Amino acid sequence: MTPTAHDRTPLVTPEMAAQYREEGWFVIERALGPDALELLRSGARHAVDKADAAMDAAGVDRLGINARGKRYFSNMIYQDLPELRGFLFGETMAEICRATLGPDAYLFWEQYVIKAADKDTSFAWHQDSGYVHEDHEPYVTCWIALDDVTEENGAVHLLPYSRSGIRSYVRHIKDERTNDQVCYFGSDPGVPVTVPAGSIAVFSSVMIHRSGPNLTDRYRRVYLAQYSREVITAKTGGEPIGSFERFLDAGRITGS
Repeated sequence: MTPTAHDRTPLVTPEMAAQYREEGWFVIERALGPDALELLRSGARHAVDKADAAMDAAGVDRLGINARGKRYFSNMIYQDLPELRGFLFGETMAEICRATLGPDAYLFWEQYVIKAADKDTSFAWHQDSGYVHEDHEPYVTCWIALDDVTEENGAVHLLPYSRSGIRSYVRHIKDERTNDQVCYFGSDPGVPVTVPAGSIAVFSSVMIHRSGPNLTDRYRRVYLAQYSREVITAKTGGEPIGSFERFLDAGRITGS
């Protein structure tokens, strides 16, 4: 008999949920089984190809925060590969959203973050909210490791609330060379998230974080799924940005 959501051991413990409220993050190691992991890995090549095609069309090797052969940020891949919907709107993500956002949630954003072997693949201190605007409620980021993550291949480093003293949006400054948005220039190195493939780092969109370069000879692939309590709209005009598909309604999954 296949266990139901009510029968299986919870992924998110009360201690994890408390840490999210108090410090803005927690990690679930080996959260995904082999089938889910292979599903998410299957989209990684498509993500690279999509980003390369956009740079080809623009006649450049750096577009936004993408850099050909170095680092890739390809978003809304689930709209190209419908098989990803089952994961994005499934029980694993629902459990995380209930523990962090509450009973109501929308899918806000989805993207692959892929680092090739290059010393220029670091990513500066920022908040995910720094790439949106200040007029929204904090949302939740699920940073899903598709490969074993080490310091050598570009682990994400988190700056917990108690160490940054920050729990809300702060102003970012654009790095003109990399196009990164930067919000922290201090000396705290942060907490490195070094985890096996299939693990999920869960953190608030106002959590300050960075990642190091990939100094290995293989890709370091991460899948990001981000959810919000509200439909996030543009700062001017009120038009929805990102995805605005309803996921949870009073705790029940409504997306498909």
